[in-house]
Amino acid sequence: MATSDHGLMIGMMIAFSLASLVSADPELLQDVCVADLASGVKLNGFSCKSNISVDDFFFAGLANPGLTNNTFGATVTPASVQQITGLNTLGVSMARIDYAPGGLNPPHTHPRATEIVFVLEGELNVGFITTDNKLFSKTIKKGEIFTFTRGLIHYQINNGKVPAAVIAGFNSQLSGTQRVANAVFASSPPVDDVVLTNTFQVGTKLVEKIKYRLAPKK
Repeated sequence: MATSDHGLMIGMMIAFSLASLVSADPELLQDVCVADLASGVKLNGFSCKSNISVDDFFFAGLANPGLTNNTFGATVTPASVQQITGLNTLGVSMARIDYAPGGLNPPHTHPRATEIVFVLEGELNVGFITTDNKLFSKTIKKGEIFTFTRGLIHYQINNGKVPAAVIAGFNSQLSGTQRVANAVFASSPPVDDVVLTNTFQVGTKLVEKIKYRLAPKK
């Protein structure tokens, strides 16, 4: 087995097992409840489908690096209930995050899960901010682990000269991700300029410029 494959396997096992120690989602009441993503039934999670197969519990999407030729130089490849329908009601999910040199996973929160990351390659500066605005940051390297508390703003940035990658584990089947900048500057309908100018103590022109830059591309 290649070194990179071995590291990927170890990272996935550690992230998945640690994320599952304390489940944030409700406990399951049956052996399996494979999500029926096409169902119109609305409930806290997904309804169960009857015709299940082994492929409902399989996903190969984390095996290869994601493309990082985007604005932030980082790509998140999720492995949640939306990719692995067999995760429905199990209270766990994963992701792979790849970073180009200088790549950034911008400040964001996961409202439904604590996150734990295992560094596959490279090194990252990571940090989270508490509700009293205290920053906890650290540089983490290959083979090391860092944890982000549920609901707190956090980020990762690759300040190195080579690509980096992590495997992330979540104690929710669908952790949710809310990027701070997009939430306040690119909501639909938009937040009133007066709210943003007073909040950030800047002029309307700058607010409109940021809104334009972050607006979803059509």
